[in-house]
Amino acid sequence: MGFIVIIPARLASTRLPNKPLADLGGKPMVVRVAERAALSGASRVIVATDHLDIAAACAAHGVEAFMTRSDHPSGTDRIAEVARALELAPDDVVVNLQGDEPLIDPELLSACAARISLDVPMATCAHPLSSAEDCFNPNVVKVVLDKHGRALYFSRAAIPWHRDAFAQSKDTLPAAYAPLRHIGLYAYSNAFLQAYPGLASSPLEEVEALEQLRVLWHGYPIAVYITESAPAAGVDTPEDLARVRLHYPATM
Repeated sequence: MGFIVIIPARLASTRLPNKPLADLGGKPMVVRVAERAALSGASRVIVATDHLDIAAACAAHGVEAFMTRSDHPSGTDRIAEVARALELAPDDVVVNLQGDEPLIDPELLSACAARISLDVPMATCAHPLSSAEDCFNPNVVKVVLDKHGRALYFSRAAIPWHRDAFAQSKDTLPAAYAPLRHIGLYAYSNAFLQAYPGLASSPLEEVEALEQLRVLWHGYPIAVYITESAPAAGVDTPEDLARVRLHYPATM
């Protein structure tokens, strides 16, 4: 199944100002993200932004950019505007890739997109956890699946809760217990992407502060692609930027 990638990119960032334009080996970060996305087999890669500086940086490096409204509450709403303007077919698949993932594995994008079907309008990714520290870290989002590989629930808590083992110790994870860490990469059918902004907020997402719970609350299935290893971390802080710059020497 073919797919396109849309990368929402806003200039404002509290922890790392002008993050999408941060230099990585002579190119802005958002351009590096687009270059990774282009390796996924996507038929088209578009940066969705509300800032002229980002659009200009993309144009300077041959990356397609689309100017959006500035009042979108989320990146999903932003990419929905782009998909609507492109007049995509209802069954076209759109991958939502964050603009701060310059080390993303391109194969993860295509694998996520491939999970979309007539019955499953949204997909995401996860990987097994091996660390007790991550398992009990509320900043690490976990997901549990049904037998078909669809999400039953996302939580900041350790799920599923290993009642007997955790009653004894929470220092290490018991054997054969591998909770799944959610990876914030999403794919949608265009029909669902257009419907998503109209879904009312749910009590679950407000409690957990996890927007994807809105989808489950309204009864839509989410397929989950499992990758065996954790993807490279994105860029949120100056320390993250310094780490990622090691992968992009100035000669590239």
